[in-house]
Amino acid sequence: MMREEYKIPLHLYKEGELLRGYEFFGSHFEIQGSVTGYVFRVWAPRAKSVSVVGDFNNWDEAVNPMTQIELSGIWEAFVPGLKQYDAYKYSIIGATGKKVLKADPYGYHMETRPDTASKIYDISGYEWKDKSWREKVAQANVYRSPMSIYEVHLGSWSKNTGGLFNYMELAGALIPYVKKMGYTHIEIMPIAEFPYDGSWGYQGIGYYAPTSRYGTPHDFMQFIDYCHCHDIGVILDWVPAHFPKDESGLYKFDGECCYEYSDPLKKEHHSWGTRVFDWGKGEVQSFLISNAYYWINEYHIDGLRVDAVASMLYLDYDRKEWRPNKSGGNQNIEAIAFLQKLNAGLFKEFPNILMIAEESTAWPMVTKPADIGGLGFNFKWNMGWMNDMLSYMSLSPEFRHDFHGMLTFSFHYAFAENYILPISHDEVVHGKCSMLDKMSGPRDKRFASFRTFLAYMTAHPGKKLMFMGQEFAQYKEWDYQSGLDWDVLRHDEHGKIHGFVRELNNFYLKSSELWENESDWSGFKWIVPDDNMNSVIVFRRINSDGDEFIVVCNFQPREHAEYKFGVPYAGEYEEIFTTDDVEFGGSGLLNSDLVAVAEPNQMHGEPFSLSVKIAPMSAFFLRPLNRQKKNENVGGSADEQSA
Repeated sequence: MMREEYKIPLHLYKEGELLRGYEFFGSHFEIQGSVTGYVFRVWAPRAKSVSVVGDFNNWDEAVNPMTQIELSGIWEAFVPGLKQYDAYKYSIIGATGKKVLKADPYGYHMETRPDTASKIYDISGYEWKDKSWREKVAQANVYRSPMSIYEVHLGSWSKNTGGLFNYMELAGALIPYVKKMGYTHIEIMPIAEFPYDGSWGYQGIGYYAPTSRYGTPHDFMQFIDYCHCHDIGVILDWVPAHFPKDESGLYKFDGECCYEYSDPLKKEHHSWGTRVFDWGKGEVQSFLISNAYYWINEYHIDGLRVDAVASMLYLDYDRKEWRPNKSGGNQNIEAIAFLQKLNAGLFKEFPNILMIAEESTAWPMVTKPADIGGLGFNFKWNMGWMNDMLSYMSLSPEFRHDFHGMLTFSFHYAFAENYILPISHDEVVHGKCSMLDKMSGPRDKRFASFRTFLAYMTAHPGKKLMFMGQEFAQYKEWDYQSGLDWDVLRHDEHGKIHGFVRELNNFYLKSSELWENESDWSGFKWIVPDDNMNSVIVFRRINSDGDEFIVVCNFQPREHAEYKFGVPYAGEYEEIFTTDDVEFGGSGLLNSDLVAVAEPNQMHGEPFSLSVKIAPMSAFFLRPLNRQKKNENVGGSADEQSA
């Protein structure tokens, strides 16, 4: 008869409702009578037999066989005398009689690649010091707060000549740098254990094991604690879409399709060489939802950036052959239901987390609650903005007048979701070139283009994300094997753009005009959306008190001696930030002490007008010094404001 204490967790597990599955499955210290040891539990429903093997029994499957719990497909064994760091795997005889050795899907720790065994590890006992950070997060309104994210690959941010840095060596160097540069969060590329460095973590086999490349699970906890104690949030890349076909991982775990779909039209991502999770299985739902819960609850992760959401949502994603759903569409109904369950469950437990979708299509309501038909995330990467802007910046300026819509189209949907504007690792690898080399024109002129692009990105509604190395405009693409090209900072132009990014980020942090009202039109109003012949745009950014900036961007390498546009208030306007400052490598045509005086001439639907000098390929921010509200509604409707 099944033990009474097993009934509830096993029921929840099969229903896809087990939030803390890692406390039941995997390996856990236990005392049976007077004997100490570890109890192991694993799901392998089609296995003929399962054993725990390791150095402690000479990897002999006959020594520590597991028994199945009431035909549940879950196997259990108690192994006495084990100790921390002992390596183990499950020896599984599948339905065909083939034996495979598998790492523990719920294992807390693993060997360092190329070895793939799980290790006994007790994750309890770490004394967290981040109470004040967690209280601060609980009180904050993330939608009305600044968020500037620095995306990091821990293995290549800085190379150690003797090998890789450990977690705390990385923390000691990375976090002070991130603070100085004006970022609020780091986003770490996947940390769950992965055998192949070249996958960057996106093909993991140890979903519950922070990679041992840099230390132990407690070391990783200390890393996150250090970030929080220095007021830096931590977002983790998380991969519930697919997993690799490594022999020791989830692939055909019990000899058959277990964690993956068995349907040949659904189980493969051929381009990636990976298997797709079967989100319709309750056991798979529990595995993944427990995993998300695990990182947030046990490691105090502030949020998850969910990778490859588009690949989950569409049955025809990266497939030549596919089968429509029961309604005849291409939507994966099981994946949609899983994401809704995942997000609803996590926000119920952790109301202040970040759940960020990397979703590259026009799927509606990604950041709307699941109970009204949304996917339930609270942020989404704005891939449309990113693609349009990178295409636009790569155009030779003389052709930009025909593609002006690339600058303004994002405002047709900018407030439909809660967006993050991403310049991620995906944009600077595999022949896509560095951000600096995406800018058109002679190399020495690309720095001005890059500054203008970054200023526009900062002024555009949406949180910000930049991949490491782009803050100092390294020439080469990112290479995980060689690390960042810090040596370029010896060159004046790179040092100046490094300083520019630092000052721009810190300007953003202290300017509520740029982030307090970015969920609707109340924080944004066009002044000049349509000057395609000059490739100039002008717009207002407004905070809750009505304080505002006027942002002017010139995407042509020519000066305007007198450029006129409408403004809402009389009096003087002060330039408070410019990309053209000589300190940043600019021409200095405009200086920070510029003051322009509005004229009482109506223009662009505003009661006053301003005439300013605009430097070539530049952007700047103006602030009215004597704001007197006129009788009007700030902002306007989407129809009124569309570019």
